[in-house]
Amino acid sequence: MDTSELIKTLAADTRPRTLSLSVAWWGAVAVAIAIAAAVFFTTLGPRPDIAAAADTVRFLFKFVFTFTLAGSALIVTQALSRPGSQWRRAMPYLAVAPVLLAFAVMLELFALPPATWSANLIGTNSMVCLVYIPLIGIGPLGVFLLALRHGAPTTPALAGAAAGLLAGGLAATFYATHCPDDSPLFVATWYMIAIAILTLVGAITASRLARW
Repeated sequence: MDTSELIKTLAADTRPRTLSLSVAWWGAVAVAIAIAAAVFFTTLGPRPDIAAAADTVRFLFKFVFTFTLAGSALIVTQALSRPGSQWRRAMPYLAVAPVLLAFAVMLELFALPPATWSANLIGTNSMVCLVYIPLIGIGPLGVFLLALRHGAPTTPALAGAAAGLLAGGLAATFYATHCPDDSPLFVATWYMIAIAILTLVGAITASRLARW
């Protein structure tokens, strides 16, 4: 082997072989969706009356909320996986889903008699919600934490919390197709508690595993 060939070989050996962070994140999203779908369809599945439910505003609003939460959390988590302070500009996106939910709750309180508020908040499926949103979301959370390790988060606990929100939004989207409780009062209570569990797990885990 002559000198020029040796130089080319050494140069080839030093080329980075890892995926770009953007590609890694979209790959992580695809894998996370597949995992969440597999867990959901093997444990719960959609509610029997989903076709009829799809004609109601309350049922459809659940997906407006969960998609908005997952989308905003993805933007923030991707930003947090990169070093620097650019993630601060993305943080306001996280306010969109809670604002939509708060508005829906106000409309619900205005539309329903006060005597029915408690029943709609408690619902019929609260414990199932608290179990299955974390169950569906824990696999995706693991995938997102691996994507964080592929990056270089300077605030790992915060990045993990955002990853937990992302996993929670994804899991809640699947769970919402099964859940018979469509009231925004139920969503604001039990969905948020379940998502908060994943957020806490993500923050604790990332603070240990995503440091660099």
